[in-house]
Amino acid sequence: MKDLQSIAAEIDEKAGEIYRELAPVELANHRKVLNAFREARVSSFHLRGSTGYGYDDDGREALEKVFARVFGAEDALVRGQIVSGTHAIALCLYGTLRPGDQLLAVQGKPYDTLEKIIGARVESEGSLTGMGVYYRQVDLLPNGELDWTSIDAALRQPVKMVLVQRSCGYSTRPSLKMDELDKLCLFIKQRQPEAIIFVDNCYGEFVEASEPPEHGADIMAGSLIKNPGGGLAPTGGYVVGRKKLVEMAAHRLTAPGIGAEVGPTLGWQQQFFQGFYLAPHVVMEALRGAIWGALFFQKLGFEVYPAPLDRRTDIIQAVVLGSAERLQAFCRGVQGASPVDSHVSPVPSPIPGYNHPVIMAAGTFVQGASLEFTADAPVKEPYVVYFQGGLSMMYTRLGLLAAAREILQGEE
Repeated sequence: MKDLQSIAAEIDEKAGEIYRELAPVELANHRKVLNAFREARVSSFHLRGSTGYGYDDDGREALEKVFARVFGAEDALVRGQIVSGTHAIALCLYGTLRPGDQLLAVQGKPYDTLEKIIGARVESEGSLTGMGVYYRQVDLLPNGELDWTSIDAALRQPVKMVLVQRSCGYSTRPSLKMDELDKLCLFIKQRQPEAIIFVDNCYGEFVEASEPPEHGADIMAGSLIKNPGGGLAPTGGYVVGRKKLVEMAAHRLTAPGIGAEVGPTLGWQQQFFQGFYLAPHVVMEALRGAIWGALFFQKLGFEVYPAPLDRRTDIIQAVVLGSAERLQAFCRGVQGASPVDSHVSPVPSPIPGYNHPVIMAAGTFVQGASLEFTADAPVKEPYVVYFQGGLSMMYTRLGLLAAAREILQGEE
């Protein structure tokens, strides 16, 4: 077996040079968050939470002001009643689109969990297409870049909403960086000024020094058990953007006429505030782990996306393993190095919203919290594993060493 510890020591030295480039972004995001807390005059009584309907919850209002300020938006909806990133995205789609409207995706097939919401392939119960919304998509070019010519052609027809996904999802295409989003938003608005640009921001928060609303996005959504929860949020999601659009999403979350006026914050309010406060640092720890893993598995001879020196806009790291056996070995290693359920062996299973069996390694304190160190993959060729998160880079390092050890032991 290869001397993994010696390789790891070599990677430590190389990674340190790259880590220094992350410091200005981390500092800028810390400053932005701290200023937002101060401007909202966050006080100890804001941390207590509410029950029942949650009327007049000052803490909830303060938290939503903080989110809106940090993300450069007019308004925010930040709720524990939003159960996932997919739920937050659905609020934006169903809250805004009406029968006869056109939804355009400009990066090819959306992430698997959105396909049934949209009804992109097969009309499913309650899908947008089943309710009379028209869906079109522009595929990416073979090199994974936007097809500007085809997007231009698609925008010659009236479009109500353009769907943009910041992260790569289960693919090895490049994720969409903020300067590219800036160019895309300008391109769309020049052709259809009234089109709503919606960004799925999952996995991207605090990786760069700016966020989609600062680059022309009208509305965006994400999950609190990913980046912005800082590893402390036990549940929840958010929507931020133009005030009217956030209000429409809120009416979908509760009911028309009620909107954002209700929603108890219960016992999680302090965790939401504190997690968001810590998020710029924890996200950078996850990013350091992703960079370390890219260097490490590239050294072991595997293809990695993004490459170690590539500029990043999300926390996801893909490794092309080439076989189902290696895929399962990788996930066994990650699970075995987890703080919770380390004795469990992950196996591929059908999961709602996905088209192939998925294997997931996630020994996390919060179920499904992908800002904690996790790994998952659809079990299909070319057998690419996606790992993300890591509340501490050192824990990620230990998990990746365990994953490599499992793979090599299986091939002796």
